[in-house]
Amino acid sequence: MATQGGKGSVRKSKHIISKTSLNSPYPLQWSTLDGTDMHFILDALEDVMKQVGLKKIEFRRKKKPSLSKKQDKEQWQDGSSKPPDNNEMEDAQAHGWTDLDIRGQLAIGINEVTRALEKNELLLVLVCKSAKPAMITSHLILLSASRAIPACQVPRLSERLAPVLGLTSVLALGFKRSTDAFAEVAKAVIPRIPSLDVPWIQHGTEQPPVSEDIQPMDLQASELTQLEPGGCTSSLKQKRMDSGQLLSPTATLQVLKVKKIIPNPNRRRKLPKTKKRISK
Repeated sequence: MATQGGKGSVRKSKHIISKTSLNSPYPLQWSTLDGTDMHFILDALEDVMKQVGLKKIEFRRKKKPSLSKKQDKEQWQDGSSKPPDNNEMEDAQAHGWTDLDIRGQLAIGINEVTRALEKNELLLVLVCKSAKPAMITSHLILLSASRAIPACQVPRLSERLAPVLGLTSVLALGFKRSTDAFAEVAKAVIPRIPSLDVPWIQHGTEQPPVSEDIQPMDLQASELTQLEPGGCTSSLKQKRMDSGQLLSPTATLQVLKVKKIIPNPNRRRKLPKTKKRISK
């Protein structure tokens, strides 16, 4: 007897797509703040917020059962329901911040601080240590270090400032450069803040050693002007100078060297449909 083959189609093994990812050997961490400096910062901020009188007022009114338009008109005609008083209108207008000008001098919250850092509008950044997970505030380290803005993690920041400001939590607080009400506090707090430790960003006047292959931006621009005198070279130099002004003068980036580029062996080239039909 002939043996019967197994039924069913043969399953083709699917090609597993693998993506390589590298872990950073330099973990980003906030610098530790001394206990005396922590109490000084919290006391100074709490006193200033009370003196300025900045607070968010929330007017919560009990919701009445919703009625149709016809029932509302009938109640108004009968006189059973009264129009809203002037006191209620004033309470509704009082909802919000007490002083909008002073509120505009601060960046409150992680999202608002992030946007202000990207625009380079801040003078000082304070982050609460109780923010969990730590990933939601780790990006502020790079943004602050690249712009040479002092920043640190302060324990119990939200616990002390949230009740004063009338908020549920204050996970991040930033002081803008154009501030007048908080200028003295920022000057007193900045010397007590430890510097951020980011290995690939060096703060100071010292510049990293430049290899022979890679030349500075100004040298390349001067060589171009010597070789090709004309209007296009000046425009190139101006563009490079404008791009260099985006970085802070105290922040310098180290040179990145690429030793060898290895192609991905798992990547397969897909042939066009016309070639597939011809091969068949």
